[in-house]
Amino acid sequence: MEIRLNKARKLTGTLRMPGDKSIAHRALILGAMAQGEQVIGGLPDSGDVRSTAECLRALGCRITVGQDGRLVVRAGRWTADPDLYAGNSGTTARLLAGLVAGRRLDCRIDGDESLRERPMARIAEPLTRMGANVRTRPGGRLPMQVRGGNLKGIVYRPEVASAQVKSAILIAGLHAEGKTTVVEPVPTRDHTENLLTAMGVPVERKNGSVSVSNRCRPGGIGVEIPGDVSSAVFFVVAASLLRGSEICLRGTGINPTRTGAIQVLREMGARIELANVGSCAGEPVADIIVRSEPLKAVDIDGSIVPALIDELPILAVAATQAEGVTTVRGAGELRHKESDRIRSTVRNLSRLGADIEEMEDGFVIRGPSNLKGAEVQSFGDHRAAMSMAVAGLVADGETRIQDAGAAGISYPGFFDDLRELARS
Repeated sequence: MEIRLNKARKLTGTLRMPGDKSIAHRALILGAMAQGEQVIGGLPDSGDVRSTAECLRALGCRITVGQDGRLVVRAGRWTADPDLYAGNSGTTARLLAGLVAGRRLDCRIDGDESLRERPMARIAEPLTRMGANVRTRPGGRLPMQVRGGNLKGIVYRPEVASAQVKSAILIAGLHAEGKTTVVEPVPTRDHTENLLTAMGVPVERKNGSVSVSNRCRPGGIGVEIPGDVSSAVFFVVAASLLRGSEICLRGTGINPTRTGAIQVLREMGARIELANVGSCAGEPVADIIVRSEPLKAVDIDGSIVPALIDELPILAVAATQAEGVTTVRGAGELRHKESDRIRSTVRNLSRLGADIEEMEDGFVIRGPSNLKGAEVQSFGDHRAAMSMAVAGLVADGETRIQDAGAAGISYPGFFDDLRELARS
């Protein structure tokens, strides 16, 4: 699928983001473990979330659509030893490994070609220490065979900060003997902890550690998924760069562990306001109002990278239009996403005329650059496709994005929504 975009004059209007897929994965998986019903509203229609739902159905979970359109999740009779296909979703594969490890199941977890290249040893090692039998392909890759049951709680200190690793261990810890603790090198997104607390599970948080035990099974609740702030950042950047823009993104999640990109954009000079601040199921939400404003360069280092790892490609687009030199360091984890996001970002922006230099753990961007339309690639990565769409709105001439359908992994309606705001 090819998408063609031309330079836009400005963005105006109001939009509601699709539901946050990070929270959606967790609402589904914890709902499958819960007593009673988990009723979920605002679930995004993304490929990744569908992968989680289909895997849970394969495990015997009952997932139906209620009369009000909300999804109803009920724990069913666990299916003996199913094969689970996670598609392109690393969250699905890793969190389900934690779920399977806590039960007497023997499951094979696999994914598409891209997911098969993403590291799974970081999950296999702690789950094995807890007592599960976990085998991966050489190099710690999918497919992964997980045989669960008879787990014991551990204290685990991951070398790489990862919310997926933390969540998988905590989910397994709900069925492990004793206490399970994860000590993080730097804080990562805490959606699992927030949702467990809302579902009645005692979660101990102190001094950079998170602990659970098997004393309490989650209870099903009503969950309204807030808008995805990672998706919102694409529109925030576009509106910041196009003179005369003003947009409002309603009901968007503003969890502090997820708003690192908003913080960095504000440091760059972006005019971003929060209105109608509230909360739902332990998650803060707000309307995000953005008005265009010239940007200046910043330095982004490892201390904040975990809070904006998914947004670095679109922040790179912002940096091409910022005054000065923007440096991103400590982001080596980008090389292990749906694509090598350091290389794909550098290649695409270079084709558009940006002054960008690749480093092992990030990149250096000298701005502002006069971008010119060209043919770019998604590399099968939804965030690369969406980042290049925003760059195309800034670039002179026509920008052609190849394999743009990858955006559907997280946001099937992205291009329609972007064009709608550009036409307003």
